Amino acid sequence: MADLNCNIAGVQSPNPFWLASAPPTDKQYNVERAFEAGWGGVVWKTLGEAGPPIVNVCSRYGSVDYNGQRMIGLNNIELITDRPLEVNLEEITAVKKAWPDRAMVVSLMVPCNEQAWRDILKQVEQTGCDGVELNFGCPHGMSERGMGSAVGQVPEYIEEVTGWCKQNTALPVFVKLTPNITDIRYPARAAHRGGADAVSLINTINSIVSIDLDTFSPEPSVAGKGAHGGYCGPAVKPIALSMVSEIARDPETRGLPISGIGGIGTWRDAAEYIALGCGSVQVCTAAMRFGFRIIDDMVDGLNNWMDEKGFQSLADFRGRAIGNVTDWHELDLNYKTLALIHQDLCIECGLCHIVCEDAAHQAIAQDKDADGKRTYRVIDEECVGCNLCSLVCPVPGCITMEAQDTGLPYLNWGDHPNNPLR
Repeated sequence: MADLNCNIAGVQSPNPFWLASAPPTDKQYNVERAFEAGWGGVVWKTLGEAGPPIVNVCSRYGSVDYNGQRMIGLNNIELITDRPLEVNLEEITAVKKAWPDRAMVVSLMVPCNEQAWRDILKQVEQTGCDGVELNFGCPHGMSERGMGSAVGQVPEYIEEVTGWCKQNTALPVFVKLTPNITDIRYPARAAHRGGADAVSLINTINSIVSIDLDTFSPEPSVAGKGAHGGYCGPAVKPIALSMVSEIARDPETRGLPISGIGGIGTWRDAAEYIALGCGSVQVCTAAMRFGFRIIDDMVDGLNNWMDEKGFQSLADFRGRAIGNVTDWHELDLNYKTLALIHQDLCIECGLCHIVCEDAAHQAIAQDKDADGKRTYRVIDEECVGCNLCSLVCPVPGCITMEAQDTGLPYLNWGDHPNNPLR
């Protein structure tokens, strides 16, 4: 079988599947259950400095459900660990000693001064952990205290704090980035300048997921009031993939190791992140939705797919998709596709016709045969190859997009005669 061994920024694990810093990694009991199930590593839930205890609220989670599918998006207003620092450190030490082959990265968040970072780094080093992850991403609760995304949204702070940490520990330093920023390349570049060994992304997206129309309170509700929180789960995966790709192909950060986070729940999700250059992937919402045993399908699925493709190691396909990600103006304007309806698969639902008539280009005609049966056909001269019909069709493979031989050479917008800047 394929070799799933993972090495990112010097941190090794038997597979690339790590649990992200979150409730599933908050204590020894959970983490040992995860390792027993087969997870390759964890990022321990974010530790803060010793001092006034962290106080959480009830409730803490809100969910986005769609068409009967639960938790396609999860919102949380939970803070960093509310357990004493010394207890966490003792448990991290015990777990790492019992599971030396698993990756143990510890997430950290303290006030933005060098002494606070120096103090906690020295304590964390004593646990024998494999690395630290600087939490510059949380958009709620801690950001109001000048931490989390309040740091992650200011590249100068990222560079400075990362530099402090690199000066005060020999452990690999991962920098966890917030997506709540206009251009993810700037914080990534700042982390790189500060000496980061890797970046992790994305952290949660600032959100209010719903309003209760009886109480008119945002969810989750705390005594009738609500606050913005952090959004994660399958719904954020497209945003995360885009941001990962921006860092992977940016000349200033190209080659910087990436730990991918955001909506990962299957082996296929993981493979997509690795194809964009990620060295490891971190999972949270899927584990909170289905439990730790999902690791079986993730490991088996990735193994089987790699065997089918002839990939012997993760390095064989890591980054293979990066070269195929480009900017819009570089796309081939002369490439054409037309929709093709495979009549033997059509169930006559008419969705393709409806959406094309109402929301696209009136390129699908509805006919009736001699027996009165409805049939649908593509009007080639009207079809612009937009894909909408194939996306709404409920039958896999019933509508395909067929490439056309135009006989025309590659032409991008930069060279197009209609480009006013040409």
